[in-house]
Amino acid sequence: MHTLDTIKARRSIRKFENTPVEKEDIDTILDSGRWAPSGLNNQPWRYIVIQNKETIKNLSTCTHYSEIVEGAPLLIVVYLYHEVLYNYVKDIQSIGASIENMLLACHELGLGAVWLGEILNQAESVNAILETPESFELMAVVAIGHPAEKSTSERKEINELVYSEKFSNRWIEEKRDEEY
Repeated sequence: MHTLDTIKARRSIRKFENTPVEKEDIDTILDSGRWAPSGLNNQPWRYIVIQNKETIKNLSTCTHYSEIVEGAPLLIVVYLYHEVLYNYVKDIQSIGASIENMLLACHELGLGAVWLGEILNQAESVNAILETPESFELMAVVAIGHPAEKSTSERKEINELVYSEKFSNRWIEEKRDEEY
């Protein structure tokens, strides 16, 4: 699949089949995440892969989206590793890029995934369950599995989001009929 097609086709999937994700696919997802850009190439992300049903159930109690977490056969918990901190904002942005790489890899592999952030409100509980050191700051949980639903969404028009040169000038998008 062409990268631009993958970007436009990827959607958040919140319901999964009760089928495990293959180890090879997990390795591909993690490898995609580690190739994200980072300041000074510090690679500030650390991941904890969760497949154990009891651990998944325990983590599901840490979020309002418990049915999403509990229904996923695979969770990747994403942390900022403070021991390699370069610039806090840039490092968080790098972690966002890492998560996006993993989401795109999931889509390319035919898997569904959703980036969960609300669970950050219960970071202390998550850290206690996973026994993480203080140098790990919870950034997100990505729920992954074989999709049991098809999801759609719309995007705002570019001219609603972008300005040209100054805030007072709306961007005018060229209409293109050709494919990428």
